[in-house]
Amino acid sequence: MGKSIILSALLVFFNCLLANAAHSAEMLTWEACLREARENNPDLIAAEERVNQARADKAIAVGNTLPQLSSDITQRTSKAAGADQIDAYSYGVSARQLLFDGLKTSYEINAAQEKIKSAENSYKAVSADIRLKLRDAFIGLLKAQELLIITQDITQRRRQNLELVRLRYEAGREHKGSLLTAEANFAQAEFELVQARRNLELAQRRLIKELGREAFAPVKAQGSFDIGHSKNEEPDFEFIAEDNPFLEELISRKEAARFNIKSAKAEFFPNIYVSARAARSAADWPPQRDEWSAGVVVSFPIFEGGSRLARVSRARAAFNESAEGLKSGRAGIILALEQAWGNLQDALGRAGVQGKFLQAAEERARIAQAQYSTGLITFDNWTIIEDDLARVKKSFLQAQADSLIAEANWVQAKGGMLDE
Repeated sequence: MGKSIILSALLVFFNCLLANAAHSAEMLTWEACLREARENNPDLIAAEERVNQARADKAIAVGNTLPQLSSDITQRTSKAAGADQIDAYSYGVSARQLLFDGLKTSYEINAAQEKIKSAENSYKAVSADIRLKLRDAFIGLLKAQELLIITQDITQRRRQNLELVRLRYEAGREHKGSLLTAEANFAQAEFELVQARRNLELAQRRLIKELGREAFAPVKAQGSFDIGHSKNEEPDFEFIAEDNPFLEELISRKEAARFNIKSAKAEFFPNIYVSARAARSAADWPPQRDEWSAGVVVSFPIFEGGSRLARVSRARAAFNESAEGLKSGRAGIILALEQAWGNLQDALGRAGVQGKFLQAAEERARIAQAQYSTGLITFDNWTIIEDDLARVKKSFLQAQADSLIAEANWVQAKGGMLDE
């Protein structure tokens, strides 16, 4: 009897510690998590920098169409055999403007623009993936919090059951095997309670990681398991797929590869530039003699060992690869959408069934406890009902969490980002 009082006191003590920790934990809503992840998640920041790189690449390509200006200052010393040393000084400004290169630069600019689109869609895809991970972590913390409450209730119930069995055993109305079983059930409940506390901290760390935080601090997810999605008619998966950022990224890659073929073919045309230079030169510094020149430069490579043909072949192969990747990607996205939708409907149905099982298990446990107290049922029958109640509570919680995760997978399959 004294041992059970000590165990009860310890349980109350740990529950008080947990309550204090929960009270001091930072409360996080789902909307707050979305805002923080948009600002701090390192994977999203890296994806944004890839967009900036693509924009810089386009600026570089555009720069080739603008006048190229350069300046130079030269000092040369020369000496021939039998002659005096000669010094020469000069400085000047040169300009060059591209007139024609077979539209190669224009195609490169168009390809760069498509790469920007690809990077932007890649950013959206990364955002969608991060949203899924963040939602999974948020739901995991919600589940861990609720599981801790459930295991606390189970532990308390197992303790009360043990007291009841002990009283009946001491009164000679129950055998020792029942008492030992009740003690084992209570020990199992205590172990699961400790395990639930560890899992809670792990879930907190996982959410903090997805938020992009570096330091750990206790957090608490504020939300419910109510799903904001009801069953309705099956959507048009092919229509939804067309707005998917994963698919749009593949389309942009294909278009960029198409322009790369045209750019490679443009190398077979001559390059035409107009150039001009103004300078001053003399044997003394500062030079005083004015010089200028202007002209047109036409360059055309005659033989390069077949490298231009090889570049065209490589660009065409890259285009074919991207075209086939687009076909496969579209089919894969449509399949993923249909699978995610089906999984969501299954999860919703499963949660509804588990809710009915829980309602039945709670009623059976209430009746069975009263019957066991009055000796109307045996310990073996009673403990089966009690075990079933504990199992069904956890199964219902898992079904609720699975429904929310299935909804998150459906949103991700559609391309839903952190902004949504």
